[in-house]
Amino acid sequence: MNLAQRVSATVSEPTRAALLRLILRERDGRSTVTRLADELGLRQPTITHHARLLVEAGVLDRRPEGRRVWYSVAPGQLDRVLEALGVPSTTGPEAAVFARIVDDLAVRFAGTFSHETVERFVDESRQLLARAGGGTRLASRTAAFSAQRLAAVAARQQEPGGALAVLFVCVQNAGRSQMAAALLRQLAGDRVHVRTAGSEPAGAVASVIAAALEEVGVSLGGEFPKPLTDEVVRAADLVITMGCGDACPVYPGTRYLDWELEDPVGKPLEEVRRIRDDIDRRVRELLATLAEPAS
Repeated sequence: MNLAQRVSATVSEPTRAALLRLILRERDGRSTVTRLADELGLRQPTITHHARLLVEAGVLDRRPEGRRVWYSVAPGQLDRVLEALGVPSTTGPEAAVFARIVDDLAVRFAGTFSHETVERFVDESRQLLARAGGGTRLASRTAAFSAQRLAAVAARQQEPGGALAVLFVCVQNAGRSQMAAALLRQLAGDRVHVRTAGSEPAGAVASVIAAALEEVGVSLGGEFPKPLTDEVVRAADLVITMGCGDACPVYPGTRYLDWELEDPVGKPLEEVRRIRDDIDRRVRELLATLAEPAS
């Protein structure tokens, strides 16, 4: 049995597959037995057993730090693990798709970024989205997420005076931040450049969010949860956080607001409507202040 087959056979067991998905979703790509046991609702000896098998198969790295032991996907094994978990890989038949994404974005950002820089952003974006559960739409989401990140860097490099950039950040990027962004896009149009991100992004925007927005004639469009990355924060003139704690980095010259809002994900439509209307009021008040001339 070769390495790829051994990885596939080891990962195919449901508990080990769930364990790996949780590790990949961690912001720093690593976790402990205690955290994994809590997340999966299993006993720690059970998690230790499965982690040991993954280490022996070369899938996981085990690294003690003081009293803690951290587990992460072994270097060079990410593509094999993603493939075994059913996520498209850049080393298999899907490689041509991601190569085309790189080529297309290199054309789009010609004169601003080199082909190598675009390739690095695409590969990193793919990995971030895969950890968040990119699923069968990983390729198209990677293209959109990479384009957003590259555009954010390009905007930061340009002379000031363009459209104001607002970033909405919540935990899952599947409810509050998506509603706020959709409402602001509807009201502001091209006057404001709107982005969203999540400190722990979900796999998809909750369907109840799209339904609540549709009721007031606002489209969610093709938006999807995106991980919080450094360049989108740096590119923002205003960052509005919604319950994501200290996950958002703070940079000089950037204005920050924190909106205390209930998380609508998982709530019935009637409650989501109330939260939507609260967000709508805040967005309209924000837009009015943004329209005021600087003193």
